[in-house]
Amino acid sequence: MMASQESDCTFCRIIRGELDAAVVFEDEVSLAFLDVRPLFPGHTLLVPKDHHETLMDLPPELVGPLFKNAQMLGRAVAQAMHAEGIFTAINNRVSQSVPHLHVHIVPRRKGDGLKGFFWPRRRYDGETHVERVRSAIRSAIGEGWPGR
Repeated sequence: MMASQESDCTFCRIIRGELDAAVVFEDEVSLAFLDVRPLFPGHTLLVPKDHHETLMDLPPELVGPLFKNAQMLGRAVAQAMHAEGIFTAINNRVSQSVPHLHVHIVPRRKGDGLKGFFWPRRRYDGETHVERVRSAIRSAIGEGWPGR
């Protein structure tokens, strides 16, 4: 399968072998390698071989295979790093240092210093606010929502 790639994308260049990376896994759909600036040793990035900027750009037929690999890598990283858990994250444009979809798989331990989701969490301004946000999201999903 010939992957569609961008010539100047750092991750596409890694996939093509033009840039060195500490590769830990590869199949026909994706490539995984150690992050060069890890939160903790074992911090792995999983990327689709086709160039897709965000999760929303990923074709539906690649979602399952990519996340199956994320699940497998989560288990492997936890086992290899003797971690108590895994933090799995995807940035979509905001805070996305490379504009190529990538899944962060980070080993975690209690007391490791990471707090929550790295930013302050806030409560809703009451039930009316909750309902307004819920309605807006459900509306954006469309009329196909079960139980509507």
